[in-house]
Amino acid sequence: MSQKASPVHQTSSTAAAQVELGALPEWNLTHLYPGMDSEAFKGDLAKAEAECKAFAEAYRGKLDEMARAENGPQALTDVIKRYEALEDLLGRIMSYAGLVYSGDTTDPVRAKFYGDTQERLTAASTELLFFGLELNRIDDAALDKAVSQAPLSHYKPWVEDLRKDKPYQLDDKIEQLFHEKSVTGRSAWNRLFDETIASLRFDVRGEELPIEPTLNKLQDTDESVRKDASDALAKTFKENLRTFTLVTNTLAKDKEISDRWRSFQDVADSRHLANRVEREVVDALVAAVREAYPRLSHRYYALKAKWFGKDKLDHWDRNAPLPKVEQRTIPWNDARDTVLSAYGAFSPRMADIARRFFDEGWIDAPTRPGKAPGAFAHPTVPSAHPYVLLNYQGKPRDVMTLAHELGHGVHQVLAAPNGALMAPTPLTLAETASVFGEMLTFRRLLDQTTDPVQRKAMLAAKVEDMINTVVRQIAFYSFERKVHLERRNGELTADKLCELWMSVQDESLGPSIRLGEGYETFWTYIPHFIHSPFYVYAYAFGDCLVNSLYGIYEHSNEGFVDRYFALLSAGGSKPYGELLAPFGLDAKDPSFWQIGLSMIERLIGELEAMEKTA
Repeated sequence: MSQKASPVHQTSSTAAAQVELGALPEWNLTHLYPGMDSEAFKGDLAKAEAECKAFAEAYRGKLDEMARAENGPQALTDVIKRYEALEDLLGRIMSYAGLVYSGDTTDPVRAKFYGDTQERLTAASTELLFFGLELNRIDDAALDKAVSQAPLSHYKPWVEDLRKDKPYQLDDKIEQLFHEKSVTGRSAWNRLFDETIASLRFDVRGEELPIEPTLNKLQDTDESVRKDASDALAKTFKENLRTFTLVTNTLAKDKEISDRWRSFQDVADSRHLANRVEREVVDALVAAVREAYPRLSHRYYALKAKWFGKDKLDHWDRNAPLPKVEQRTIPWNDARDTVLSAYGAFSPRMADIARRFFDEGWIDAPTRPGKAPGAFAHPTVPSAHPYVLLNYQGKPRDVMTLAHELGHGVHQVLAAPNGALMAPTPLTLAETASVFGEMLTFRRLLDQTTDPVQRKAMLAAKVEDMINTVVRQIAFYSFERKVHLERRNGELTADKLCELWMSVQDESLGPSIRLGEGYETFWTYIPHFIHSPFYVYAYAFGDCLVNSLYGIYEHSNEGFVDRYFALLSAGGSKPYGELLAPFGLDAKDPSFWQIGLSMIERLIGELEAMEKTA
């Protein structure tokens, strides 16, 4: 079955917008499999199930003895290589199912395909749970001796990384139960959220819109359109509060159960472990950003309110374009050329990698009913290539989103040679290439802009993006902490969730934003709260880190490109501290975060200076 979306009814405004944007690419998933019902997919699924079983039969209960044998390093290497190949195969199958599903989460055929695939792979991969558990039960001295010798030393970073999970692992049978129950537990609730969000329709002036086009109207030049879009969002969110409240309560309790069994102390400790970052480092980041709220968001929104001739901005005006600034729709080809030229100016190699996404069918750009909202870059597996999903609507922010996701894509391509076990990058560095790609694109556009009005608009848009990436995400993290801590005392009502949301929004946005009726429900649509609890601080981590990196590049760029590519190419094979050391950066230094935050302050200062000279 073709993965191309079925034709959908278009309103005149939608059709007109598509003409302005030009032809938007849809990804070619046949690079993974010819179709959902293809023999290649069925064959690989059956092969994966058989190989998981064969792997367990061959090695379960034997790893400790193998590690102590004279040929231990070679024997364990052979086992890990077989495991890695299996992980690549499983990843290819599940990536394909997930990408097909994200193309239209409301299509029952795709939903069944995704659900069935997930069930079969969960059952199959249960056979592999013993592997990591047994490796971690090998005596430290014996394993250290084995991984210090070739050829096993190649996998030393992965083995050392695996050992960090050791204190939180449970008995095999309990791990198996957690794993198998995830299909009817956490994964099922994730799917309910996705399908609910995708099926929602918002009545904006008589036009029934999915969520992405509705959110896009919050950036309309007409304030009345922005207000109507905001009211439509609030109305539909409120009508669905029961569902979103139940999903949030259930997943927070599910996480609490898992954390309690694994003996995690803090609600976010499991995320920190997955990110391979110390709690103290994250706490320092959060404290630095919250302390800077008055110098960042509060200061900027006061300035923006003045531009709009108001004492306060209504919440639907927070991301509004500046008044009296011409707003143009940016065609797809212009967006493509803008990002590729910015990447090329930094490094022709970076542009060459990014160009493949356009030329080889790795991007799905149109907005369609049922399509997953937002944007992402999916690494798939090292034996294939990444894919990028966008909902491109021609706004300047959409160009920055393209630059962001292509940064992820470049990172994923460069890290792939590390193999399925060491290519994945912890979230501490996962946002580095994406945010750096945005910065390159922004700086190139700014350097080419001489008109003072347009320059002011670009600077303002960049400041808003930085506030959304740093201030907003730390506020989101604070909201999550409140939710998960409160959930330990019992279920949270919808009113309580709304109250917690408003408390962090008021603190982070400041006195120049009026949070009107309806805004209390806007927590409902944030997918990170559902799919990846506490993920959000990685955005702030990445933005502050990139600000520091970019400052180094601007002031002393000799050899920078080579060091930067070395950082990206390492994937997950080195800890973040080791990868930042060549740049003279240390995230454990309390003053580190101030470097990144000061760049945002400088841009706000530049806007204030423009205001004085205007």
